[in-house]
Amino acid sequence: MRVELKGINKKTVKLASGTVATYYYAWKGGPRLSGKPGSPEFTASYLDAVSRKTRAADNSILWLLDRYQQSSDFIDKAKRTRADYLKQIHKIESEFGDFPLTALADRRTRGEFLAWRDRLAIKSRRQADYAFQVLALVMAWGKERGHIAVNPCERGGRLYQSKRADQVWSDADEAAFLAAAPGHLHLPLLLALWTGQRQGDLLRLPWSAYDGARIRLKQGKTGVRIVIPVGAPLKAALDATPRRSPLILTNMDGVPWTSDGFRSSWRKACIKAGIVDLTFHDLRGTAVTRLAVAGASVPEIAAITGHSLRDVSAILDSHYLSRDPALGEAAIRKLETRTKAPE
Repeated sequence: MRVELKGINKKTVKLASGTVATYYYAWKGGPRLSGKPGSPEFTASYLDAVSRKTRAADNSILWLLDRYQQSSDFIDKAKRTRADYLKQIHKIESEFGDFPLTALADRRTRGEFLAWRDRLAIKSRRQADYAFQVLALVMAWGKERGHIAVNPCERGGRLYQSKRADQVWSDADEAAFLAAAPGHLHLPLLLALWTGQRQGDLLRLPWSAYDGARIRLKQGKTGVRIVIPVGAPLKAALDATPRRSPLILTNMDGVPWTSDGFRSSWRKACIKAGIVDLTFHDLRGTAVTRLAVAGASVPEIAAITGHSLRDVSAILDSHYLSRDPALGEAAIRKLETRTKAPE
């Protein structure tokens, strides 16, 4: 008897070796199937996946994960973010799919989740933190909607500590890059420094988002809508740039960048400029730092970059400003002004 397999998702990818491989999944976002289509192994893996999903009663973590993936909180995220989340969700399903929701209130549950993170950390602390973060996010979503009473993953902390505490682009770094990099890479640098936005959002930024005085955009990762007043140096650069595409940033041929193409060109330009320890992403933190040194408050910075107030404070507190001598200079100048004897 032939079994009809419904909903199978097929994905073809090009491997590093140059060969093309085809993978099959029980459904979009579902577990990967083993064996070749039509084989007993393939059918068995499909039926097992479907059976596991069917067994996801409303008292299991698998059910909660499925519900989260059907929510607008997940669907409205950027495509890349959803793909990254799904990788972590699959790890959670494998480990805790049949874990009963009623057991979340047990005081031992938090220890079980933390122990799982510790096992993942043997391979990668950063990925272990990411998996735990997604689990905590799903738990928080479930608690907010009344599916669960407690979130045992709250305030879990992090195992991975970034070593990029002092990775801020200096004025000298900026000048060196502008002197060595080709002209079509100057505008991405200025946009990042004057807006504090992520690479992906800037590469997708259309000319229609710029009205001559402000840039309006919706961040792909968070969905946050922001309006950024355009500073004079950035305005001059934008107004002088030919509009050869609907998108602002293009390569030397006037064609919108692909993510990989931009990263490759940016890396080569940095090497040519002698900049080896800084990344494009560091420009986002640099923008936060420069705004703070200029006297901007945390809410003012958040309004421009789209960070939460807490994230801005964390960046200023632990990653950048603790080593920025300009803050000390600014503080002393303010103190001198405050204590200056009246004439």
